[in-house]
Amino acid sequence: MEILIQFAINFSSVLTVAADIFAVLLFAILLTPLQERGWGKKIAEAIGRRSIHWSLGIAVLCVAGSLFFSNIAGFAPCELCWIQRGLLYTLAVILAVGLIARKSERRRSFDNFMRKAGLIISAIGFPIAAYNVYLQLGGGALIPCSATGPACSLVYFIRFGYVTIPTMSLTAFALIIAFMLLGESYREE
Repeated sequence: MEILIQFAINFSSVLTVAADIFAVLLFAILLTPLQERGWGKKIAEAIGRRSIHWSLGIAVLCVAGSLFFSNIAGFAPCELCWIQRGLLYTLAVILAVGLIARKSERRRSFDNFMRKAGLIISAIGFPIAAYNVYLQLGGGALIPCSATGPACSLVYFIRFGYVTIPTMSLTAFALIIAFMLLGESYREE
């Protein structure tokens, strides 16, 4: 069992580093004016066309990862982790149901709703995850932690000098924000 847990930690950490690099690339594309995007325009279009699908994939991966880390690896989530989980679980359900329920005549309104929901939920989750990372990296608590479970600063593992479970959550929220913004910019073109 320990080999499986270590494999999952290492695999998810490598995915997080790759996703961090990808998120930086996507935000660089988003910050570049449309007429100057060049090769970035093809990436923006490919992501933008399927931004909801990409976001759902990230959310589902996070749900699976969080369930693995708590139920199989035995890493009890802290109070901030529960909030992040709740946001990602909600987002996964909204996106999955929205993709299943949308019909061709209402597709645009479903897509608009899902993009807005993705942006709002991720915009709420991002600073919560960032604060959790801040605590884990030794920052002082800005608000008292009233957790009855593990402290929000508890680090179960750290890989590549920065990847922890809240870092994975932070990366997921950043990617979903980038995907949804690319979806909006693709829709406007």
